[in-house]
Amino acid sequence: MKLSADLQAFSSRIGHDFRRPELLVQSVTHSSVSSPTRDDNQRLEFLGDRVLGLVMAEALLASDRAASEGQLAPRFNALVRKEACADVAREVGLGAVLKLGRSEQLSGGRRKQALLGDAMEAVIAAVYLDGGFAAARDMILRLWGARVAQVDVDARDAKTALQEWAQGRGLPPPSYIEVAREGPDHAPEFRIEARLVTGETAQASAGSKRAAEQAAAKALLGEVTG
Repeated sequence: MKLSADLQAFSSRIGHDFRRPELLVQSVTHSSVSSPTRDDNQRLEFLGDRVLGLVMAEALLASDRAASEGQLAPRFNALVRKEACADVAREVGLGAVLKLGRSEQLSGGRRKQALLGDAMEAVIAAVYLDGGFAAARDMILRLWGARVAQVDVDARDAKTALQEWAQGRGLPPPSYIEVAREGPDHAPEFRIEARLVTGETAQASAGSKRAAEQAAAKALLGEVTG
Protein backbone atom coordinates (compact mmCIF):
# COMPACT_ATOMS: atom_id res chain seq x y z
CA MET A 1 0.00 0.00 0.00
CA LYS A 2 1.21 3.48 -0.86
CA LEU A 3 0.22 6.39 1.35
CA SER A 4 -1.67 9.32 -0.12
CA ALA A 5 0.14 12.64 -0.30
CA ASP A 6 -1.63 14.04 2.75
CA LEU A 7 -0.85 10.97 4.87
CA GLN A 8 2.75 10.98 3.65
CA ALA A 9 3.04 14.58 4.78
CA PHE A 10 1.47 13.70 8.11
CA SER A 11 3.91 10.82 8.52
CA SER A 12 6.74 13.30 8.04
CA ARG A 13 5.25 15.68 10.61
CA ILE A 14 5.18 13.02 13.31
CA GLY A 15 8.66 11.84 12.30
CA HIS A 16 7.98 8.20 11.47
CA ASP A 17 8.35 6.47 8.11
CA PHE A 18 5.89 3.57 8.07
CA ARG A 19 7.02 0.21 6.78
CA ARG A 20 3.40 -0.93 7.08
CA PRO A 21 1.42 2.09 5.86
CA GLU A 22 -1.88 0.29 6.39
CA LEU A 23 -1.39 0.82 10.13
CA LEU A 24 -1.36 4.59 9.68
CA VAL A 25 -4.45 4.40 7.46
CA GLN A 26 -6.28 2.39 10.11
CA SER A 27 -5.23 4.79 12.86
CA VAL A 28 -6.92 7.73 11.13
CA THR A 29 -10.07 5.83 10.17
CA HIS A 30 -13.06 6.68 12.34
CA SER A 31 -15.78 4.14 13.08
CA SER A 32 -18.21 6.24 11.00
CA VAL A 33 -16.51 4.95 7.83
CA SER A 34 -15.54 1.44 8.96
CA SER A 35 -16.72 -1.61 7.02
CA PRO A 36 -16.01 -5.37 6.86
CA THR A 37 -13.04 -4.55 4.65
CA ARG A 38 -11.95 -1.35 6.40
CA ASP A 39 -10.93 -1.46 10.07
CA ASP A 40 -11.45 1.59 12.25
CA ASN A 41 -9.06 2.94 14.88
CA GLN A 42 -10.83 1.86 18.08
CA ARG A 43 -8.63 -1.14 18.85
CA LEU A 44 -5.52 0.91 18.10
CA GLU A 45 -6.79 3.63 20.43
CA PHE A 46 -6.98 1.07 23.25
CA LEU A 47 -3.37 0.02 22.69
CA GLY A 48 -2.04 3.51 22.14
CA ASP A 49 -3.45 4.71 25.46
CA ARG A 50 -1.36 2.06 27.24
CA VAL A 51 1.80 2.82 25.28
CA LEU A 52 1.43 6.54 26.02
CA GLY A 53 0.93 5.78 29.70
CA LEU A 54 4.11 3.73 29.95
CA VAL A 55 6.18 6.36 28.13
CA MET A 56 4.87 9.15 30.35
CA ALA A 57 5.40 7.13 33.52
CA GLU A 58 9.01 6.48 32.55
CA ALA A 59 9.58 10.10 31.58
CA LEU A 60 8.17 11.47 34.83
CA LEU A 61 10.22 9.10 36.96
CA ALA A 62 13.35 10.14 35.09
CA SER A 63 12.57 13.87 35.27
CA ASP A 64 12.06 13.99 39.05
CA ARG A 65 13.73 11.23 41.00
CA ALA A 66 12.62 12.67 44.34
CA ALA A 67 8.89 12.92 43.58
CA SER A 68 6.47 10.73 45.50
CA GLU A 69 3.69 8.68 43.91
CA GLY A 70 1.23 11.28 45.14
CA GLN A 71 3.12 14.01 43.30
CA LEU A 72 3.64 11.98 40.13
CA ALA A 73 0.05 10.81 39.69
CA PRO A 74 -1.54 14.20 38.92
CA ARG A 75 1.30 15.11 36.56
CA PHE A 76 0.82 11.80 34.77
CA ASN A 77 -2.92 12.39 34.44
CA ALA A 78 -2.32 15.86 33.00
CA LEU A 79 -0.02 14.46 30.30
CA VAL A 80 -2.16 11.51 29.16
CA ARG A 81 -5.69 12.92 29.42
CA LYS A 82 -7.72 13.42 26.26
CA GLU A 83 -7.19 17.19 26.31
CA ALA A 84 -3.41 16.76 26.10
CA CYS A 85 -3.69 14.19 23.31
CA ALA A 86 -6.05 16.46 21.39
CA ASP A 87 -3.68 19.42 21.76
CA VAL A 88 -0.84 17.38 20.27
CA ALA A 89 -3.17 16.17 17.51
CA ARG A 90 -3.97 19.76 16.57
CA GLU A 91 -0.29 20.70 16.51
CA VAL A 92 0.52 17.96 13.98
CA GLY A 93 -2.59 18.55 11.86
CA LEU A 94 -4.17 15.18 12.58
CA GLY A 95 -7.71 16.47 12.07
CA ALA A 96 -7.06 17.23 8.41
CA VAL A 97 -6.19 13.62 7.56
CA LEU A 98 -8.94 11.84 9.50
CA LYS A 99 -11.22 9.58 7.49
CA LEU A 100 -14.75 10.44 8.66
CA GLY A 101 -18.29 9.63 7.63
CA ARG A 102 -20.40 12.40 6.22
CA SER A 103 -22.34 12.96 9.44
CA GLU A 104 -19.14 13.36 11.44
CA GLN A 105 -17.72 15.74 8.87
CA LEU A 106 -20.86 17.90 8.95
CA SER A 107 -20.85 17.97 12.76
CA GLY A 108 -17.29 19.29 12.93
CA GLY A 109 -15.63 15.98 13.73
CA ARG A 110 -12.20 17.17 12.63
CA ARG A 111 -12.24 19.64 15.52
CA LYS A 112 -13.83 17.50 18.24
CA GLN A 113 -11.57 17.08 21.23
CA ALA A 114 -12.57 13.51 22.06
CA LEU A 115 -12.23 12.37 18.46
CA LEU A 116 -8.82 14.01 18.06
CA GLY A 117 -7.57 12.59 21.36
CA ASP A 118 -8.70 9.08 20.44
CA ALA A 119 -7.09 9.31 17.02
CA MET A 120 -3.80 10.52 18.51
CA GLU A 121 -3.72 7.46 20.73
CA ALA A 122 -4.41 5.29 17.67
CA VAL A 123 -1.50 6.89 15.81
CA ILE A 124 0.77 6.08 18.76
CA ALA A 125 -0.30 2.44 18.55
CA ALA A 126 0.32 2.41 14.80
CA VAL A 127 3.88 3.63 15.32
CA TYR A 128 4.38 1.09 18.12
CA LEU A 129 3.20 -1.81 15.98
CA ASP A 130 5.19 -0.61 12.98
CA GLY A 131 8.49 0.28 14.64
CA GLY A 132 8.44 -1.07 18.18
CA PHE A 133 8.43 0.60 21.58
CA ALA A 134 11.56 2.66 20.98
CA ALA A 135 10.04 4.29 17.89
CA ALA A 136 6.80 5.05 19.72
CA ARG A 137 8.65 6.45 22.72
CA ASP A 138 10.83 8.69 20.55
CA MET A 139 7.79 10.06 18.73
CA ILE A 140 5.79 10.66 21.92
CA LEU A 141 8.63 12.46 23.68
CA ARG A 142 9.25 14.56 20.58
CA LEU A 143 5.60 15.54 20.14
CA TRP A 144 4.86 16.08 23.83
CA GLY A 145 8.11 18.04 24.01
CA ALA A 146 8.39 20.49 26.89
CA ARG A 147 5.07 19.37 28.35
CA VAL A 148 6.85 16.76 30.45
CA ALA A 149 9.30 19.22 31.98
CA GLN A 150 6.75 21.99 32.38
CA VAL A 151 3.81 20.00 33.77
CA ASP A 152 2.61 21.69 36.94
CA VAL A 153 3.96 20.31 40.19
CA ASP A 154 0.33 20.13 41.30
CA ALA A 155 -1.29 19.13 38.05
CA ARG A 156 -4.66 18.08 39.35
CA ASP A 157 -7.41 19.18 37.00
CA ALA A 158 -9.39 22.17 38.20
CA LYS A 159 -12.60 20.26 39.00
CA THR A 160 -10.70 17.81 41.21
CA ALA A 161 -8.83 20.61 42.95
CA LEU A 162 -12.05 22.56 43.59
CA GLN A 163 -13.84 19.49 44.92
CA GLU A 164 -10.96 18.71 47.27
CA TRP A 165 -10.93 22.34 48.44
CA ALA A 166 -14.66 22.13 49.22
CA GLN A 167 -14.41 18.77 50.97
CA GLY A 168 -11.55 20.05 53.09
CA ARG A 169 -13.96 22.66 54.46
CA GLY A 170 -16.82 20.25 55.04
CA LEU A 171 -18.74 21.42 51.97
CA PRO A 172 -20.51 19.22 49.40
CA PRO A 173 -18.97 19.04 45.90
CA PRO A 174 -19.58 22.04 43.62
CA SER A 175 -22.34 21.85 41.02
CA TYR A 176 -22.05 22.69 37.33
CA ILE A 177 -24.97 24.20 35.44
CA GLU A 178 -25.23 24.86 31.73
CA VAL A 179 -26.46 28.44 31.54
CA ALA A 180 -26.18 28.97 27.78
CA ARG A 181 -25.40 27.27 24.51
CA GLU A 182 -24.65 29.23 21.37
CA GLY A 183 -23.41 28.63 17.85
CA PRO A 184 -24.28 26.02 15.21
CA ASP A 185 -24.67 22.33 16.04
CA HIS A 186 -21.33 21.46 14.46
CA ALA A 187 -19.45 24.06 16.54
CA PRO A 188 -21.37 24.77 19.76
CA GLU A 189 -20.15 27.05 22.52
CA PHE A 190 -21.19 26.06 26.05
CA ARG A 191 -21.34 28.44 29.00
CA ILE A 192 -21.12 26.68 32.36
CA GLU A 193 -21.50 28.08 35.85
CA ALA A 194 -19.69 26.44 38.77
CA ARG A 195 -21.43 26.92 42.12
CA LEU A 196 -20.61 26.28 45.75
CA VAL A 197 -23.35 25.93 48.38
CA THR A 198 -21.84 28.92 50.15
CA GLY A 199 -22.91 31.11 47.22
CA GLU A 200 -19.71 31.66 45.27
CA THR A 201 -20.01 31.18 41.50
CA ALA A 202 -17.94 31.56 38.35
CA GLN A 203 -18.73 31.10 34.67
CA ALA A 204 -16.69 30.09 31.64
CA SER A 205 -17.27 29.17 28.00
CA ALA A 206 -15.69 26.53 25.77
CA GLY A 207 -16.42 24.32 22.79
CA SER A 208 -17.29 21.32 24.96
CA LYS A 209 -19.12 20.96 28.27
CA ARG A 210 -16.13 19.25 29.83
CA ALA A 211 -13.74 22.03 28.88
CA ALA A 212 -16.21 24.70 30.02
CA GLU A 213 -16.67 22.96 33.37
CA GLN A 214 -12.90 22.80 33.86
CA ALA A 215 -12.53 26.48 32.99
CA ALA A 216 -15.36 27.47 35.33
CA ALA A 217 -13.87 25.38 38.13
CA LYS A 218 -10.49 27.02 37.59
CA ALA A 219 -12.06 30.48 37.73
CA LEU A 220 -14.00 29.67 40.90
CA LEU A 221 -10.98 28.10 42.55
CA GLY A 222 -9.05 31.26 41.83
CA GLU A 223 -11.77 33.35 43.49
CA VAL A 224 -12.02 31.30 46.68
CA THR A 225 -8.30 30.81 47.12
CA GLY A 226 -7.07 34.14 45.82
